Amino acid sequence: MEDFIVAAVKVVIAFALLFMVVLLIVWAERRIVAFMQNRLGPTRAGPFGILQTLADGMKLLFKESLTPRNAEVFLYLAAPVMALLPALLIFLVIPIGAPITIGDTTYTLQVTDLNVGVLYVLALSSMAVYAITLAGWASGSKYPLLGSVRAAAQMISYEAAIGLALVPVIMFAGTTSIAGIVEAQGATYFGFLPAWNIVLLPSFVVFVIAAFAETNRAPFDLVEAEQEIVGGFHTEYSGFRFALFFLAEYINLFTMSALTVTFFLGGWNGPTFGPTWLVWILPVIWFFVKTFAIIFLFIWVRGTLPRMRYDQLMAFGWKRLIPVSLAWIILAMIAMGIRRYGLPWA
Repeated sequence: MEDFIVAAVKVVIAFALLFMVVLLIVWAERRIVAFMQNRLGPTRAGPFGILQTLADGMKLLFKESLTPRNAEVFLYLAAPVMALLPALLIFLVIPIGAPITIGDTTYTLQVTDLNVGVLYVLALSSMAVYAITLAGWASGSKYPLLGSVRAAAQMISYEAAIGLALVPVIMFAGTTSIAGIVEAQGATYFGFLPAWNIVLLPSFVVFVIAAFAETNRAPFDLVEAEQEIVGGFHTEYSGFRFALFFLAEYINLFTMSALTVTFFLGGWNGPTFGPTWLVWILPVIWFFVKTFAIIFLFIWVRGTLPRMRYDQLMAFGWKRLIPVSLAWIILAMIAMGIRRYGLPWA
């Protein structure tokens, strides 16, 4: 019973944290991009417009939701929920801090640690394709259908690149447990350099680029290319149903940034010092500092780079990222073999 209560509390805290972080990210993106473009950004609700995201959410909550006449109603209503659930569930396996020992009990700052955590993440992230496809098809309109088909092709191609980019990480860590991958990065090189998987630089670069496409962020935001397909797969959605898609997109932005930190930047690993309570808090601080640094990169790219053409997007995924990932896997296997068994002629 105690384990159930602890797990339930962790789930509630994790979901509450995600929703609070989304409010902060949306506000930060609007302010940062406005600064880059010499604008003010949100200024009306709250100091520095910090409550504007909350005001927009309340507006969408009470706005009328219209259902198209030709829609497949059940699937039309289910699609926004299907988009939100994977985004929420992926975060449950990400450790945001070091385990904490109180008395004889050790509490992990992770809802659950699966021994196939990486496969769990890849499986759930691929489910977002179903939500987008259903949203476009069930709307009963050709423009959302066009946007959803294009989105599905984009997400499938870059999903393959993400999976291949994680193969060297799994090989070096020797486990598919996400907590195990973070612990493997707690060692040091030469006694002072952190042994983060950033040394797997090609994997890191491929993963980050594919994450831009996976989260439908610029310059890969072809899913919502308004000048070409009106508004993409969610053209026929309004009110709170549209807000669920919007919420899922920004939760995905946070979770993909957190996964980047977890797989390549040491997760919560970082220098700790001081009294016990500070030693508990510092890993959480390091985790969020790294995560928000990656989120800033996403925002920076959105305010800087133009959108790619769709043929460029697909060619870049299939003809560049995937071959590079496959070649890097072969090189990583050779390097691991040499490290373990030595040179064959030595």
